[in-house]
Amino acid sequence: MQHGKYRFIAGFLALPVILYAVFVISPFVQAIYYSFTDWTGLSSDFKMVGFKNYDWLLHDDLFWKAVGHNVLLLLVVPLVTLGLGLFFAFMLNVGGRGRKNAAVSGVRGSGLYKVIYFFPQVLSIAIVALLFQFTYNPRNGAINSFLDGVGLDSLEQQWLADPKLALWCLMAVMVWSNVGFYVVLFSAGMSSIPRDFYEAALLDGANRVKTFFKITLPLLWDTVQTGWIYMGIIALDAFAVVQIMTVGPGGPADSTQVMGYYVYTKTFHDGQAGRATTIGVAMLIVTLIFAVIVTRLGRRERLEY
Repeated sequence: MQHGKYRFIAGFLALPVILYAVFVISPFVQAIYYSFTDWTGLSSDFKMVGFKNYDWLLHDDLFWKAVGHNVLLLLVVPLVTLGLGLFFAFMLNVGGRGRKNAAVSGVRGSGLYKVIYFFPQVLSIAIVALLFQFTYNPRNGAINSFLDGVGLDSLEQQWLADPKLALWCLMAVMVWSNVGFYVVLFSAGMSSIPRDFYEAALLDGANRVKTFFKITLPLLWDTVQTGWIYMGIIALDAFAVVQIMTVGPGGPADSTQVMGYYVYTKTFHDGQAGRATTIGVAMLIVTLIFAVIVTRLGRRERLEY
C-alpha cells in the first residue's frame, strides 16, 4: 500500500494544481505586477512607476468613499441576509405546531415555501437589478404606485435618485436576491439535526427561541460562518446592481460608488488600468482581512452529533 503512494497522490493533484495556478494564482500575480505600472489597458507600452499608484490611492477621496460604502454593505447585507435565512429556515423546519407522530415539524406548506424563497436564485442578478430598477421608478414604479393607491402618497420617494436612499435600496435588492439560497442551505443543515434534540428541549420546557439559540444555531455555526464569508465577498463586489440600477452609474453624487465599480471606471472610462489593478489589490486585501476576522471571531469548538 505504501509503495508508490506519493507518485499516486502527485498524479491526481498535478492537473488540478496546474489549472489552479494558471487560472487563479497567475491573474493575481499579474494584477499585482500591473499595479506598479502606468498601463492604460489598451496598449502594450507601459513603464514601471513604483508605488505611485498606491500613493494616489491613499489620497483619493472617491476611493475612500467607495470603501466606506463597501464597509456599510459588509455590515448590513450579510447580517440581514443570514438572519432572515436562519429565521425562515427555522420556521420551515422546526417552527410549526407538532403533528401526529411528530413533536417537532415545520409550518404547513414548507416545501412550497422553500421553492418560492429559492426562486430569485433562478434569475440572474442582471435581471433582478432591471426588475427592481422599474420597481423603484418614481413615476410609475410599483412602490410609489402602491403607496399612491393606498393613500400614502406622502411617503413616495425618489428612491434611486435620492443620495440618502439609493445605497439602502441597493442593499434591499442584494438581500432579496440572496436570502432564498440561504433558506434552502440552512434548511438542509437543520434537516440533518436529530429530532430527538428538539423533542428533549421541548420536554424540558424550552420555547422556540431558546431552542434556536441553544440547539439550532450552535449546530449550524460552521455553515453560518461559511455563508458570512460568501456574503461578505458579494457585498465587497456589488458591481452588477450599481452598474445597472444607479444614476451615473455610481450616483447620485457618488452615493452608491463601490470599489468594484471604481475598478471598471478606471479601466474602461479613464484608461488607467494600472490604477484599476491597484484598487483590485486593495479589494483583495480587504477581502482577506474580512475572511480572517470572520474566521477568528467565529471560531468555536466543533460540535458533533
